[in-house]
Amino acid sequence: MLAAFRAEKLRAHIAAHRLGLSRARLYKLYADYLDACAHHRENLWTPGVSGGDHAPDWPPQVDTLLRKRLGSKPPASYSFAASEVLRLCDYGLDRAQVRRWAIANQLAHPRPNRRPNAPVKRWQRSQIGELWQLDATPHQWFVDSHQLFPMINMLDDCSRVFTGSKIYERELLLAYLDFLPAAFIDYGLPLEIYVDYHSIFFAHDPQALTQLGQALHFYGISFRYAPTPQAKGKVERSHFFWQERLPAFFASEQIADIDQANPHIQNLRLHHNHHEVHRELQMKPSQAWNIALKEKRSVLRPVPVCPWWPFVWSLRTPIKVAADGRVPIGAQSVRVQAHPGAKLILCHHPSGHYSVLANQPDPKTKPLIFFTNLPK
Repeated sequence: MLAAFRAEKLRAHIAAHRLGLSRARLYKLYADYLDACAHHRENLWTPGVSGGDHAPDWPPQVDTLLRKRLGSKPPASYSFAASEVLRLCDYGLDRAQVRRWAIANQLAHPRPNRRPNAPVKRWQRSQIGELWQLDATPHQWFVDSHQLFPMINMLDDCSRVFTGSKIYERELLLAYLDFLPAAFIDYGLPLEIYVDYHSIFFAHDPQALTQLGQALHFYGISFRYAPTPQAKGKVERSHFFWQERLPAFFASEQIADIDQANPHIQNLRLHHNHHEVHRELQMKPSQAWNIALKEKRSVLRPVPVCPWWPFVWSLRTPIKVAADGRVPIGAQSVRVQAHPGAKLILCHHPSGHYSVLANQPDPKTKPLIFFTNLPK
């Protein structure tokens, strides 16, 4: 066939069609054939290994998982489906392989998922823990529910490691008091947290701090305020990352409530940190984190052993002891050993439990607890 093509008895597209090759592959073979002709070895020439499908068949569980993820409504994106194959089947695929499989099995997306244009790429910090970006986004995460639940996301500006991702019923102070200490326990204390001008973060009096700002200040963490949403584009783009993946995941796994969803989000977050290459960094976020640690580019501090820790991360309100020695706690009143008229502090913990303290958190003293129903 190549000899006939060389003698101009066949045109390129006809030769490629008869050999079952693309024109590019035909010309690669033809160049190798001409080299053999130049050395008078055309009669001994044989083609090398072609670029055909020499890969082994995919394990059966891969096909099953792809049908589950791509067959849901809404379907998973090809990149997320490939990520799930790696996470659950320990089998590496790329987005293009999933797309070709989807086309062959009538599970291709009717049209590409639309994504807004990314903001202009901005600077990034050189040290982990120097700045963590924090934001919340409301979204319809569950197919059968029209309610928009907020998801709080936080990532390290240097390494792009997701330090926390969790869905809450409402974006309240208690949600952040639950979210932030969990991330600090896992990763350490950063220097600054990049936020917007939400009332939970920003007090209109420049000399004052919100209660969340006071809690962070207690452990040497401050807020930095973004002038525009685009200024904290890294965490803004993370919202689209989760909005593209989670509805399809919840639909395929028949997950319809927050309590079921959050443990799965934890697993997906850790998998992304350790196994998915970040487009801008060209490495996995955990790799960037570990390189920064190795090069001593870290300003993270360990969580201190502090008796105030559970009380700093609580919603605190002043209360007064009644004449009968009782204080109001939730829908009931509880007797405490303090004299009538004494001013105490009621702590509402994110877990739903309560404590009563003698005074606000103070690093120079230890907490004096009059009442607590915290689980042991």
